[in-house]
Order: sequence, then C-alpha cells, then structure tokens
Amino acid sequence: MAENGGMLALVRLRRGVVGESRRVCHLIPVPPAGAVPAQLTALCGEAIFPGEAEVLDGLRGMPCHACLMRNAPSGPGLLANAG
Repeated sequence: MAENGGMLALVRLRRGVVGESRRVCHLIPVPPAGAVPAQLTALCGEAIFPGEAEVLDGLRGMPCHACLMRNAPSGPGLLANAG
C-alpha cells in the first residue's frame, strides 16, 4: 500500500523505451478514479509517461530496489538481513 493507504500498481517500462537493464518493475501509486495525470511517478521518483509502460498482473521481472525500499515497513531489525 502507498503511504496514503491507496493502492499500488506494478509497472515496467516497455521494450524500446529504455535498455533491457533498466526495465525494472516499479511501484506506482494508482491515481484516483477518473484522474488522468500527464505522468505517473514511481515511489523511487522515476517519471512514467503515457504509452511508456506496461501494467503487470503479478510479480515478475527484476524489481526496482529503490521502490521496494520506499515501501518497506519501518522498524528496528526488519531489514537487518536484507543484504
């Protein structure tokens, strides 16, 4: 869940938009129903523009580590063994 309690979508930039090594899966807060923003912003700060990304229907691909860290629960020891 996003910081505001909203839903998150898992998206990946399409082939040809960026090189394969940058096609990581980002977490993006889902905009309110009916809202069509000019761009979406991943938790890591990456701007995603219309037509550049695909919404994934499940967990697959390489995750964006910065997005994961921004969404990880906080607390002592929770990420102590995260590598």
